[in-house]
Amino acid sequence: MHAHLVSPLVARLLSGVALAFTFALAHADYVWIEGAEDGAVIRSGALDGERKPAGELDSVELRPIGDAKPEAKVDGEVMRVTGVPEGRDVRARAYEVLAEDELMYYQARWGRNETKADLDFELVPTEAGGNTFQLMWMGSPVKASYVRVSTSAGWSKTLDPNEDGSVTLDTPFPGLYVLQLTARASGWAEIDGKRYTDVRHTATLSFTVEP
Repeated sequence: MHAHLVSPLVARLLSGVALAFTFALAHADYVWIEGAEDGAVIRSGALDGERKPAGELDSVELRPIGDAKPEAKVDGEVMRVTGVPEGRDVRARAYEVLAEDELMYYQARWGRNETKADLDFELVPTEAGGNTFQLMWMGSPVKASYVRVSTSAGWSKTLDPNEDGSVTLDTPFPGLYVLQLTARASGWAEIDGKRYTDVRHTATLSFTVEP
């Protein structure tokens, strides 16, 4: 398979998906975004594990940033994103069919400058540049049972939620931080006339801490 750039992603991708999740600590691949001098880079797999060609993802969609419409192009193992306004967060989503009845829906965000969600399933900082994050589903806050953190320094941990459902992260090391969680949604999704009843969602938020 190869990446297909589309907008909107899929007309009925979330049809029938209810607001009910089962969060799992089991390892799952994910998609994350890293900043770059000329924009950003989309990667797939795991920061602290095996990498996968991002170009094999299905229907990659970049969200508009104000009036700007970033573009992505496959470049080897990654997808390079251009047209990103300076200082703005970058968001992308894609899906992957894992099995006959199993669908993984990836939603990735680079940056922690903006405090509003623009993806269906998104970790959002409670204040610009802050270290406390709220999980949002369809614009409403939900409580995650965990958030996993991996860093380019090789340090990782699992965050437990605060009483209000948010998670707070210490950033003791400079480098790239990737926050990730995976949940199974109750309900179904339909793509190109095929219905999937095992629907999973993975959200990532990544940012860099400077020395």
